[in-house]
Amino acid sequence: MTGSDRSREPHRASDPQAGITVRDHPHHPAASGRQALTGRVHGRLPGIPGKGGCASRRRAVSEVSPGPGTERLIRIAVNLAGVVSAVLFAQASVRFYAHTHRLIGGLFVIEQVWFAVAFLTRRAPRAVSRRIGSWLVAFGGTFGGLLLRPGGAHPSWGVQAGFWLQAGGLLLAIASLAALGRSFGLVAADRGLKTHGPYALVRHPVYASYLLIQSGYVLQSLSLRNAAVVAFATACNVGRVLAEERLLARSPAYRAYQQRVRWRLIPCLW
Repeated sequence: MTGSDRSREPHRASDPQAGITVRDHPHHPAASGRQALTGRVHGRLPGIPGKGGCASRRRAVSEVSPGPGTERLIRIAVNLAGVVSAVLFAQASVRFYAHTHRLIGGLFVIEQVWFAVAFLTRRAPRAVSRRIGSWLVAFGGTFGGLLLRPGGAHPSWGVQAGFWLQAGGLLLAIASLAALGRSFGLVAADRGLKTHGPYALVRHPVYASYLLIQSGYVLQSLSLRNAAVVAFATACNVGRVLAEERLLARSPAYRAYQQRVRWRLIPCLW
């Protein structure tokens, strides 16, 4: 790499209070913090006001962003985990569809294949949360539904109502993924603002689709265990919503979007 090439390479900046890492492009709002962090390149940390210098330095060290190589490995690992889980679920959906020839099985196959493709093709984020809580609720909200089991009661009204809830949730999920395109993500991150399709109705339609699908499953297989699983997964997704909006609200464009689309998850409720 020549000197001129190296000078054009984007640096990285971080916002410890917000718990995020931002790609430091020359015109990015976080670029002004670049000089404050370059001290660690020369083996020293920037001065931190206040008492407890050693403790402050330890906190500062814990807030330093991982290097590009580490971040790339983490991103690859997360993508592979998402692809594997989506493929396994898609295989189960294919077997279900082959056995029953029910439309909902085909919709599940389409949804999971789309998830797998999204994990493989999604773009790198401009900013991503480094908060451990954001990562925990992301994994809990995404994979918590795998704890659902087909046991319990199966009333005829619940089977019918659950079918329509699941079908509606699957259609919403597919439409939302189509609107997201390569901006699909797992943990709270900024991959660009999408405002069309289902995103013109609620700000987090993918999570709304999870709620519909999982609620439909509970109606078809009534049990305290399944109700608890849905409550857990929904709580995690609510936490994801709050984490994402805390990060994205740094952008004036997203704040304007919040004014236009009032509801996060459920129209007229929240």
